[in-house]
Amino acid sequence: MNPNRGQLLIAEPSALNDDSFNRSIILLVACNPEGSVGFIMNKPSDYTLQSFIPEIRNNFTVYIGGPVEQQNLYFIHTRPDLIENSLEISKGLYWGGNFEEVIKRIESNQLKENEIKFFLGYSGWATNQLEEELNNNSWLLTDNSYQESLLIKPDISFWKEKMIELGGDYSLWANAPEDPSQN
Repeated sequence: MNPNRGQLLIAEPSALNDDSFNRSIILLVACNPEGSVGFIMNKPSDYTLQSFIPEIRNNFTVYIGGPVEQQNLYFIHTRPDLIENSLEISKGLYWGGNFEEVIKRIESNQLKENEIKFFLGYSGWATNQLEEELNNNSWLLTDNSYQESLLIKPDISFWKEKMIELGGDYSLWANAPEDPSQN
């Protein structure tokens, strides 16, 4: 199965030694011959939007999007009607757009936290790199059955939920400690 925009990558339990991707669920936002881009959906950072834009009154959580360009802020949302120049990822989900509009809409309470998710950095793969990682069983590739409700999935328990949903040997990993030496 070739990766496509809008699909989810679920870190295999064997990715225990990878600090960036251990127990990650990534939404792919771009897949083309040059490579792929995605954002880790379930790793909140210690930052809020106000950490970067002090004049904002709302403390929207900022997530770790991935190890690439962590000095940049990115966003996914469900409101292309409020945010111009957004790119459709899949039904109901959009990437980017006019950032000044985003700030204005947040400040006027037109844009709610369940409608937008902010990320520091992104996850990126060069040409054929993601396909090789999929062939090496580093990731499980699934369709995003959540659509726009993906933005409100519980952060920490999301990977565990997916392991239980996959069943079989994966369900054994659902309750395993993140660090096996803590077992």
